[in-house]
Amino acid sequence: MKEDKKNSIYCPIEYGLQVFGGKWKARVICVLNDKGTLRYNQLREDMPEITDGMLASTLKELMQENIVERKQYGEIPPRVEYSLTPKGESTIPILDIIRKWSMEQFKIEAKGNLAAAQKRLEEAVKADRTGCLVNAGIKANK
Repeated sequence: MKEDKKNSIYCPIEYGLQVFGGKWKARVICVLNDKGTLRYNQLREDMPEITDGMLASTLKELMQENIVERKQYGEIPPRVEYSLTPKGESTIPILDIIRKWSMEQFKIEAKGNLAAAQKRLEEAVKADRTGCLVNAGIKANK
């Protein structure tokens, strides 16, 4: 993080969210924690939804924050590996708490959504002759 950004953030929570918040930072940190040192393509395989540009940008930001380190070997073909720094490893307990909270919230929401979905399904089970589910707007497989 640039020095001027650090000085403009007065709330410690905001600073933490700047460091490892965002769509991909936590995911990169978790993959490196789970799998250890990885090459760029190995990271990319674990996150097929991310673009090359976004992964490169995310890694750069995490390296600037000293969360991820990049090690380049003087080999042919070139080999570059990414791993968590001690500061990066220190984020794991925080991310684990967020993961546990998220899973609990997901379970609570899923129970409510399941009951509502089940009720809608019961109302929509009447199928007409074309195989369409009435009121659901879904074509049934023939």
